[in-house]
Amino acid sequence: MRTDPSVGLETRLALYETMYRIRTFEKRAYDLFLSGLVKGTSHLSLGQEAIAAGFGEAMREDDWSFATYRGHAHALARRVPMAAIMGELMGRACGLMAGKGGSMHLTSVEHHMMGSYAIVGAHLPIAAGAALTAQQLGTGQVAVCFFGDGATNIGAFHEALNLAAVWRLPVVFVCENNLYMEYTPIAAVTAVPRPAADRASAYGLEPIVVDGNDADVVLETAARVLDRARSGEGPSLVEALTYRHGGHSRADPGKYRPDDEVATWLARDPVLRYRERLLDGGLEAGVIEGVERAVDDAVAEATEAARSSPPPDPDLLYRDVFADGGASWRN
Repeated sequence: MRTDPSVGLETRLALYETMYRIRTFEKRAYDLFLSGLVKGTSHLSLGQEAIAAGFGEAMREDDWSFATYRGHAHALARRVPMAAIMGELMGRACGLMAGKGGSMHLTSVEHHMMGSYAIVGAHLPIAAGAALTAQQLGTGQVAVCFFGDGATNIGAFHEALNLAAVWRLPVVFVCENNLYMEYTPIAAVTAVPRPAADRASAYGLEPIVVDGNDADVVLETAARVLDRARSGEGPSLVEALTYRHGGHSRADPGKYRPDDEVATWLARDPVLRYRERLLDGGLEAGVIEGVERAVDDAVAEATEAARSSPPPDPDLLYRDVFADGGASWRN
């Protein structure tokens, strides 16, 4: 474990608060699923919080985030209100998409969270397109695109990286390599040991592999590649090694993973390890506990707000479906 002396206490607490908020929120979401209040499938980032937190802390407010269906963490890292996210998971009118999108389609343009994408790899070219607009308009914005290891074997991965490199677009591609593409070990279906980094050289990019369970390392790496993109030096590809604590989705017990492998990665829990780092660095336990209490209260308030929100109006089914906003013209 490492500590960057240039990272101040305020930033360290912000990193921990974000990771703890993601962890607490997603645990509550899972509890609500067991209670029958969260409908449809969902994919949790328990164990992967340091990646969203590190990049979220390093990004400029107007930078864009593009995420996978495992996108709760990235929405929370961009400070999308918890009640709106929880309401969306519960299919309530207060939800981000008024309850219509669900867990896999979280979008908040206001917070530059440009969507969670259910189709594997679909958002990589879209992130490149956003970066192109920033380049053409000279806004200095950077698009950050998060994706799983399985997406590295999708054509859109290679197409997006190639075009981004050719046009030197301000985009950062972040592979959250949790070792499994759904239920299949990524190593069993990929010709190289590092599915993202080992392909970087094909597009003239630096192979970057980082400990995705160390928030300080992620923050330092994020700051470097974001500055590189913003200064016109083109895209970067980061492979962040991590591990999900549970199965692929809420219906998956994850029993296909070896017990010793699971135990090894659980011992590297990013939230617990960062809490220990703060204590070892001399921060008083009471300060950390105060942050945790505030998060616990906020999650409870968000849960109650979502629970008390009504279901969406049935007319929502007919809105945002066709170009004119409804299906009536077809009848």
